[in-house]
Amino acid sequence: MEDSNGSNPQSLGFTEKLKSWLSWSWTYVCCIWFGMVLVMIYVLWGPLKLQESLTSATVFLNTLTPKFYVALTGTSSLISGLILIFEWWYFRKYGTSFIEQVSVSHLRPLLGGVESSSATGLFTSVNGDADPRPSVSECKVWRNPLNLFRGAEYNRYTWVTGKEPLTYYDMNLSAQDHQTFFTGDTQQLRPEDAVMQKAWRERNPQARIRAAYQAIEMNHECAAAYVLLAEEEATTITEAERLFKKALTIAGKDINLLVYIKRRLAMCARKLGRIKEAVKMMRDLMKEFPLLGMLNIHENLLEALLELQAYADVQAVLAKYDGMSCYRVVFLWVSFHPCVIADISLPKSATICYTSALLKARAVSDKFSPEAASRRGLSTAEMNAVEAIHRAVEFNPHVPKYLLEMKSLILPPEHILKRGDSEAVAYAFFHLQHWKRAEGALNLLHCTWEGTFRIIPYPLEKGHLFYPYPGCTETADRELLPTFHEVSVYPKKELPFFILFTAGLCSFTATLAMLTHQFPELMGVFAKAFFSTLFAPLGFFADKMESFMPSSFWHQLTRI
Repeated sequence: MEDSNGSNPQSLGFTEKLKSWLSWSWTYVCCIWFGMVLVMIYVLWGPLKLQESLTSATVFLNTLTPKFYVALTGTSSLISGLILIFEWWYFRKYGTSFIEQVSVSHLRPLLGGVESSSATGLFTSVNGDADPRPSVSECKVWRNPLNLFRGAEYNRYTWVTGKEPLTYYDMNLSAQDHQTFFTGDTQQLRPEDAVMQKAWRERNPQARIRAAYQAIEMNHECAAAYVLLAEEEATTITEAERLFKKALTIAGKDINLLVYIKRRLAMCARKLGRIKEAVKMMRDLMKEFPLLGMLNIHENLLEALLELQAYADVQAVLAKYDGMSCYRVVFLWVSFHPCVIADISLPKSATICYTSALLKARAVSDKFSPEAASRRGLSTAEMNAVEAIHRAVEFNPHVPKYLLEMKSLILPPEHILKRGDSEAVAYAFFHLQHWKRAEGALNLLHCTWEGTFRIIPYPLEKGHLFYPYPGCTETADRELLPTFHEVSVYPKKELPFFILFTAGLCSFTATLAMLTHQFPELMGVFAKAFFSTLFAPLGFFADKMESFMPSSFWHQLTRI
């Protein structure tokens, strides 16, 4: 067994060498083949009477009317236009060119190319070294720590605008979360638990609410049913808080229920203006359940402390959650589903990054002036603030446009993608007011945030303080965010070559069709001059070959 295993690397190495040699020699083989074709055409020019065939073809083309050329160029323009429309639609929907994708997937392996995904299993670290990267998906969706209430907030938006703020994909993830979080032990399901498990899967909100009432009828102490009613039936935060308090009294010792209900009660208190009470509830919850850090309760706490303008307490929380920069693999619960992910470095969210930048910007922003800074240079405090902003922008480059109100905000989704547009929407929705409260902070952000992109010219290949920006965020964000929202894409994608090519081809052939229709005689003269110029090098090459080789050689060669 060991011998056979040991021989595999040698055979694989020989195969790879053979493939690389074939790929290297492909260009030269094509050149040799093209040269042989030219020689064969010249040799068979006389026996096959190619000259007569070419003359007859020329006569036939000269007898064609201009209408034929108009139809030919018009048809070419139509076909290339249809290809252009399809390519543009495919690019807008999937972010890539269909022709390029087919070429890379099917033609490149035939030509000896190597798949990019299998080229290396490494990634570039901060210091430029190559480190092993765990083979896990980069684009995990996370539960939004500050997600809104469906009945009291999301539904009110729908009533006013007629638009659905949540996608089916997002709501389906929430249903899976609730089903796993509240009815995780399927071996000991009570009848009301079975009803609630079905309720979370219902797509119709009214069906979910009816199922919750059915579970309450079966057991008046079904806490999960009251949680569903608080989330979806309550039309005000006050009513939702009342239902959550009712659920808390009957939750018993179910840790999942207790954590969820207490957190939502703290969020209710925050929304109703009882901010100090909300802060106390969040601190108590973090002390009571210190191992549930994956729920990111500290992000709720940071937002409440910023509202209180308790910046010293904010700094203390950041010191705990923003104090490490190391690579480690940890066992986390992503969207309430266990998996191993690469925890590249803390901070792990836009909230941590941008809150740290806000505190440093707040210390210097009230006196910051771009003109004065350009004359005297940046002070140490200003440099620290600018570096913190660059660090935050590198982690999530979508946030500044929302903070600077260059893009319109929408209601945040119930799930977010780290470093994606969905996370930027969620952060800006809750923290824009805190940036506005800090005098000059937005001005400092406006003057400095674009400088980040000079530090990371190729963000998909190599990062500066973080790992390269994941290339899958656009697709995941389109699933999480509603269709009426224009998803922010980073880095900005250039139009694929085949879209530009088909656009140019369509325009060129359409122009030819129009000119041929308007000026048939002039275009005929132009076409003859063009083709005579195009084939002039071939005629020159044939004349040189006749003068270089003796006539007896060609005669003997044609006889063979």
